[in-house]
Amino acid sequence: MMEKRRIGKSDLEVYPFSLGGNVFGWTADEKTSFNILDAYTDAGFNFIDTANVYSVWAPGNKGGESETIIGNWLKKSGKRKDLIIATKVGAAFSPDNRGLKKDYILKQVEDSLQRLQTDYIDLYFTHYDDLSTPIEETLEAYTQLIKEGKVRYIGASNISDDRLVESILKSRKNGYAEYVCLQPEYNLYDRMRYEVEHEPVVERYELGVVCYYSLASGFLTGKYKFDETVRGSRSEAVNKYMNEKGKLIIEALDQVAAQLDATPAQVALAWLIARPSVTAPIASVSQASQLDILKAVDLKLSDGAIEKLSIASKYVKPFNLC
Repeated sequence: MMEKRRIGKSDLEVYPFSLGGNVFGWTADEKTSFNILDAYTDAGFNFIDTANVYSVWAPGNKGGESETIIGNWLKKSGKRKDLIIATKVGAAFSPDNRGLKKDYILKQVEDSLQRLQTDYIDLYFTHYDDLSTPIEETLEAYTQLIKEGKVRYIGASNISDDRLVESILKSRKNGYAEYVCLQPEYNLYDRMRYEVEHEPVVERYELGVVCYYSLASGFLTGKYKFDETVRGSRSEAVNKYMNEKGKLIIEALDQVAAQLDATPAQVALAWLIARPSVTAPIASVSQASQLDILKAVDLKLSDGAIEKLSIASKYVKPFNLC
């Protein structure tokens, strides 16, 4: 059986894959979501990531749909005590319904707990930073929630390194709850910001890393063809990868996948899992059959395979010189 990894300096132990809940109530209805969650946990995995706003962007939704579906499934399955549940606060339901003020966080956590049908959240993330709110006010809210037993640990996502470090130092100085995890964008295509900016901070402060867009909105599955127009719910997100760099990455993924009798998606996730600073990549699926990506945790990439993928994904098209 795969080995668990500790999230930063917390006592939360997870297998190196997190199931993304962003599709629940969007591209996966409740019945399909239940099938996905059943298959995921039946395979032995224990880490589920969602957010209070998922999936507010879908027509007819108001936000909270993902947490509601997960909560209904937790009640039905009885598996809450076996799982690590992460959710988030701070993103916008609407222009005037967002942020990290203390009263807002305290209200939002109650809403999330009710939707999730649980008494506690294992890992509660700052989803987006709120520059209009003092760091101390946000940390005071988290500290109160941890003392009340409603949250176990806190993490940060979509926050600058300066603000992250400032938050950690203020926590240590004032006895506030301290971030134990970072959730950055990181995948084979989008590497620069994490590796250059975030990773040194992660290593210095011993943060866990749970990266999102691990498959670049599905692009790294290799299912999109470069000679065809991308259509569907993810078309806008995927089209930015349809370039020379993207083509080189897909070619390298195909080559490594063929050598290992694996899929490009499995290889892309295995590359992330092999990164020493990464605790667990997040990926979502719209149907249970797509959970073959879980085989990534048992896929051992050779040094040569890792190098091939790393070289392809660092490619930058040169300027045309006259």
